[in-house]
Amino acid sequence: MTKGRMEAFSDGVIAIIITIMVLEMHVPHEPTFEALRPLWPVFASYVLSYVNVGIWWSNHHHMLHAARHINGAALWANLHLLFWLSLFPFMTGWMGENHFAPATVAVYGIVSLMAAIAYAILERVLIAADGEDSMLANAIGQDLKGYLSIALYAAGVGFAFVINWVSLACYVLVALMWLVPDRRIEKRITS
Repeated sequence: MTKGRMEAFSDGVIAIIITIMVLEMHVPHEPTFEALRPLWPVFASYVLSYVNVGIWWSNHHHMLHAARHINGAALWANLHLLFWLSLFPFMTGWMGENHFAPATVAVYGIVSLMAAIAYAILERVLIAADGEDSMLANAIGQDLKGYLSIALYAAGVGFAFVINWVSLACYVLVALMWLVPDRRIEKRITS
């Protein structure tokens, strides 16, 4: 399988994930701004998830662009990542509908944490296929940003039952760290 085919499949799955997330927002029956007020938690969780899924998609694209070889392990590692991303519509709806209740925020963090771990696994599998001197390996380096993201997601899960807003702040901080596409890979590709 070519990496283009894997990327096209991933793009399709991620597009479906985003579509399902927006379908979880139900239209109010009243044509007033007041009718929108109860939807703010649903909308806020949607925005957080939309940004996160967009970040995963963007960085996935850059990572595959830098990779040279795709093997069976990469296909399964990619499916592992897509599995965790496919849970975002459910988690987004559950968290929003329950106004960021501690259990929902914790499980949202667990899914985000597992997606981050799955992404790191895919990254390592692609580097192993290309070699430690590959463009991807050189661009990723020690991947401190990736490991910091995993630590922040884990901290967010831990804080969910203690100080709920700190959990959400951890998740937003990870999103802000990755909002700009991974420049490490972009620099290697353009040079």
